[in-house]
Amino acid sequence: MQVAAFASGDDEPPEARLLDELRVSDAWIAALSWVAESDGQIVGHNVATRAHVGDMPCVALGPIAVAPSMQGRGVGSGLVHSLIGAADASGEPLIALLGNPNYYSRFGFVRSTDCAIRPPNPAWHEHFQVLPLSGWTQSLAGTFRYSEPFDRVS
Repeated sequence: MQVAAFASGDDEPPEARLLDELRVSDAWIAALSWVAESDGQIVGHNVATRAHVGDMPCVALGPIAVAPSMQGRGVGSGLVHSLIGAADASGEPLIALLGNPNYYSRFGFVRSTDCAIRPPNPAWHEHFQVLPLSGWTQSLAGTFRYSEPFDRVS
């Protein structure tokens, strides 16, 4: 499903390789990473990993994928809403992601620089977003850092 959701040609998408590496990483947050099923088939998933802003821990969301046949049916929205609620309830201060602002703004995500958080890559400025949760304070500021497997994504 990961390959189908991100496919853009004959090559395996980097998101599929990243997912394999994240699953065996110490950064994987199993309690916040889920699959969505329909009729016994996996139709979507979200991945949550430990990340940092400076020395402060937070959550990185992604990759998130929905089977092409199930896109536009609320599967991705359900996964994002569930993650937000669970991360907030568990005391996480912030969720960050790289994605389409038009899609993720509906969940409350804002440009990271609006919260004094710099993206790990300055070129991501418009697409790197954060969602401050109940545990967020203004002292959580600085450069965002993904877990090490993200460094190998090309």
